Amino acid sequence: MERNDALARGVRERLGLSGVPAFNLVSSPGSGKTLLLERTLRDLGDELRIAVITGDVQTQNDADRIARWTQDLVQAVVTGGACHLDASQVTDALDAIDLDALDLVFIENVGNLVCPASWDLGETAKVVLFSVTEGEDKPLKYPKMFQKARYAVLNKIDLLPYVPFEVEKAKACAREVNPTIEFFLTSALTGEGLDVWYDFVRSQAKDSILAAGGVET
Repeated sequence: MERNDALARGVRERLGLSGVPAFNLVSSPGSGKTLLLERTLRDLGDELRIAVITGDVQTQNDADRIARWTQDLVQAVVTGGACHLDASQVTDALDAIDLDALDLVFIENVGNLVCPASWDLGETAKVVLFSVTEGEDKPLKYPKMFQKARYAVLNKIDLLPYVPFEVEKAKACAREVNPTIEFFLTSALTGEGLDVWYDFVRSQAKDSILAAGGVET
């Protein structure tokens, strides 16, 4: 873990020198990370240059899906059974990326709400996703992940009419473990709420941050 943290500091320094933010997307399997990335790349690809590092346990299926929507690099990391990405893998992935030519990097972590919470990848911030099919108390069941995350995306809100889920209760559970966490409500399937998410992504891109006076760390 000490070696990982040292490598993560190196990743953070490289990103900082290039002025490029990186967001570590974390969630349980099936909450919609890959579809959210696909929609984001499809809809913002003409105005932002975004590279993606995507981790999976055995396949590069998610990387193949994402690569259809961007001309920038999609770097697949197959962990071979490990339940999280680590800073060494991100370091290697960055070696293949021209950061100076990018506006932003997304890291799609392995679907797991336990292991990735403990591993610093050098990211600007963690973004935790959970969906309305998972229960409002997800943040209380996996408090470390929600404590470590700066942002939360509540996805699949198109299903709210069909499932017993209370949005305000879910927010309250998250803020019980992290009072400052910021929420986005989205449906990556229908597009509902994505405009707000896109405005956030634009605001975090390299040029926007530099115009505001520096890189957020």
